[in-house]
Amino acid sequence: MDTNDQKQEEGMKKNNEENPLEELSADGLLNKIETETSEEEVHHDKESDEGLLKKFGFSRKDKLKNENEELKQKVAELNDKHLRLYAEFDNFRKRTLKERFELIKTAGSEVIYSLLAVLDDFNRAIKQMEATNDPMTEGVKLIYQKLLSILENKGLKAMKSLGETFNPELHDAITETTTADENMKGKVVDEIEAGYYLNEKIIRHAKVVVGK
Repeated sequence: MDTNDQKQEEGMKKNNEENPLEELSADGLLNKIETETSEEEVHHDKESDEGLLKKFGFSRKDKLKNENEELKQKVAELNDKHLRLYAEFDNFRKRTLKERFELIKTAGSEVIYSLLAVLDDFNRAIKQMEATNDPMTEGVKLIYQKLLSILENKGLKAMKSLGETFNPELHDAITETTTADENMKGKVVDEIEAGYYLNEKIIRHAKVVVGK
């Protein structure tokens, strides 16, 4: 090998060392270019987003923080709506149960009220029979007590009036009468017609005579 050939070979070797891309195959060179291009695009997109956020005075951290706050607010709103809906339904359920219970309690009030006249007749009959010593008195009393017991099981309760202070919310004053007992003034001295409660609700006021 002459000197010129030797110099030419050394120049080519040196040129290959300075330009390593020339040693790559066509496929390898293409893959390397695509990889570098993708990395540059991702880096560029990231820089573009951050640049846009910085332009409006935000950072990526601020953006995530704002999104987190918005999600928390939406969750709180949905939870509040759920609690309100549940409270409304619970109130509706309680109100319906109360109305149904009241309806059941007073369902037979009209029938019971109509039977009060029968109780009045029994009371008058018993008083008359006791005054005449009628031998049937005890039998009539037993029938009366049986009827009264049945009605009491349905919620009927007789009102206590004799000796009580006159109360216009409970009593209807038929008349007044002079009484020698100072303690009976303004109080019920006689009961013309008994008053009754049905499940603690007044269904008939007592008709009474008041002392004065």
